[in-house]
Amino acid sequence: MDRRIEVPIDRETAKSLRAGDYVKISGIIYTARDAAHKRMAEALESGEKLPINIEGTTIYYLGPTPAREGRPIGSAGPTTSSRMDKYAPELLDLGLVGMIGKGKRTKEVIDAVVRNGGVYFAAVGGAGALLSKCILSSEVVAYEDLGTEAIRKLEVRDFPVIVVVDSQGNNLYETAIQDWRTEE
Repeated sequence: MDRRIEVPIDRETAKSLRAGDYVKISGIIYTARDAAHKRMAEALESGEKLPINIEGTTIYYLGPTPAREGRPIGSAGPTTSSRMDKYAPELLDLGLVGMIGKGKRTKEVIDAVVRNGGVYFAAVGGAGALLSKCILSSEVVAYEDLGTEAIRKLEVRDFPVIVVVDSQGNNLYETAIQDWRTEE
């Protein structure tokens, strides 16, 4: 099914998405990769507030290249999501709803997606230049010293993703293999 959604995502919308749905996202998302996730975990351990409001937020696992003149961002392809797996369950428990990346997730992350009514989207790896055309603005909002791994606030329009893990625990990486084997 093709869907258009606005972010931040409410739980009802997240729960209506199904693995395999093609989705175009518009609104505000945030970027964070390994180093930013580590900092957020350290902040939580120290009893500090997170630098962004995590409730209803979608985080794109992205470390963009420098922007060319006249563009808000450079190439904006997804990072391998498993690198954030040790941090994702806690963030989902704190209100994170959506994650965008590429690749498989651990059972712990999938369990947290189900427990919290979240969703894991995949963006097409290798298509960072094309994906960047859906990004209207980019602003560093935390951890500027991390360079490309700083947390950025992005405004996106019709950003194309596919639902990989839905709030029911359906996992496109698993079901697609089963469907392919059945067709063989």
